[in-house]
Amino acid sequence: MHHHFCWSFNFLDIHNQFVFVLATEKMVSLLPLNAELQKVANNELGEVPSRLADDLEALRQWLRLQPHLKARDDDQFLVQFLRGCKFSLERAKEKIDLYFSLKSQYPEMMNVTNVDDRKFREVHRLGCFQPLPIPLNGNGARIVVFRFDYPVNKYSIDEILQAGIAMHEVLMMHDPYAGIHGLIYIIDYGHATASHYLQLTPNFCKKLVSFLEKSMPLRIKSLYYINTAAAAQQFFKILIPFFSEKMQKRLHVMGHKLDEMLKDLPAQYLPKDYGGDLPSVQELAAEYDKTWDNNREFFRANAYYGTDEKLRPGKPLDIDGLFGVGGSFRKLNVD
Repeated sequence: MHHHFCWSFNFLDIHNQFVFVLATEKMVSLLPLNAELQKVANNELGEVPSRLADDLEALRQWLRLQPHLKARDDDQFLVQFLRGCKFSLERAKEKIDLYFSLKSQYPEMMNVTNVDDRKFREVHRLGCFQPLPIPLNGNGARIVVFRFDYPVNKYSIDEILQAGIAMHEVLMMHDPYAGIHGLIYIIDYGHATASHYLQLTPNFCKKLVSFLEKSMPLRIKSLYYINTAAAAQQFFKILIPFFSEKMQKRLHVMGHKLDEMLKDLPAQYLPKDYGGDLPSVQELAAEYDKTWDNNREFFRANAYYGTDEKLRPGKPLDIDGLFGVGGSFRKLNVD
């Protein structure tokens, strides 16, 4: 039964099967989108296939002029920032800049370079963070599960998140469903203890939200906080103000009754941990080990990219300044 689902991971392992789109006589090297995804990209994200080559070239030219910024500049990487920003070149530039700034500023959490590191694999196999194999409705958003299921005396939240952030990078590069439709998070507090909450400092929340909302070019469609106990409510008072208002509206907080979530996310898309038809999160995590093997070189290259704040023209980057009084973002256009 397990093998029945393995095909779903294959898209993560596509290495060089790129399609070449002829755009205004220039070649663009991108993973193919099926007709339905292309339609969503055109209608909802503002993608114009014939203009892609010029849009990508404009971003690349801008990158060449940034003395402080060393960024990936392949088509697949850059197109995700354009799609994630609905083809606003200015917003894509801001996101790319912050994306690499965060990597340089918080490398221990945000810049994985060695996926063969023993501790990295160990953390991954805990199954705290796992994309599920079948997108919603077979052609929609990618569903991702995050569980506070780790021994706090052994791992910090930064180490747990390190594997999660690396997974976002794999999704950005290889998953057209996440790239076009975005992500649905199921955040399971069932195993969270007071010690877990103590790791979630305001400083950690700020880093996490800076990554998820300000720099990651995958759109967050909804978040389900499940199995939340009374202790969790205290933590939410710290975390939730960091999210933009738009994101707060997409957040569903529920105790142990999951009916609301199951209405939106039917059993065929969920692991058996939540009464679904898919293998358990633990089994999926074991299967996902292959994805790290296949993306070894991509992560190795992370060592070459980042920002040098001493060379940044104009004002220095102020990550705290992204947040207004009381934690929330000053201005933010999340889609």
